[in-house]
Amino acid sequence: MKKVISIFAMAGVISFGLFAFMAFLINSDQVETTLGPPPVIVDIVKTPEDSKPEIKARKLLQPPEPPPVMELSKVSPEITKVNTDFSYTPTGLKMISNNTSSLAMNSQPNQDARPVVRVNPKYPINALREGIQGWVTLAFDISEIGQVINVKVLDSQPKRIFDKAAKQALRKWKYRAKSIDGKQVQQKNFTVQLDFTMEQQI
Repeated sequence: MKKVISIFAMAGVISFGLFAFMAFLINSDQVETTLGPPPVIVDIVKTPEDSKPEIKARKLLQPPEPPPVMELSKVSPEITKVNTDFSYTPTGLKMISNNTSSLAMNSQPNQDARPVVRVNPKYPINALREGIQGWVTLAFDISEIGQVINVKVLDSQPKRIFDKAAKQALRKWKYRAKSIDGKQVQQKNFTVQLDFTMEQQI
């Protein structure tokens, strides 16, 4: 019984001591209180009322003065007319072959063939524009029906400028075929020179 009383007495002393110690800590000057951040001050400002729009008179812009009218030129252009008519007089034909075989009795001598239809060559446009002149020497044969065949260029000046036009024109020529004893025969080795000059264009 005495032990219980002593235990309660000691517990009471210890409890009192603890409360006294806690009170000492609370009242001690060494305890510093932590201050919070300063309060934020909010200023409430009233927005001013919208001002009335100012109406300004619009300035009328004057259009710029037009430039003076330029006088029309009274100089008439000169138009040069190019005459494309090509009048050509071919030179005589020459037989290169020396074959002069005799004919039958009562037959007339052989005569060189003569063209019955001649087609003038067309002057090349580029050569006409640049004022180029020249000539082409051609070799050809005449068939039994008078057609020009086997046309070849023997020589030309300047080279390859008038060759095509000369060959095209010569192929359109027509001949009266040579007749021996009433039979038309083929003739070979004819030559002709076609000239291309500016004077023939005037």
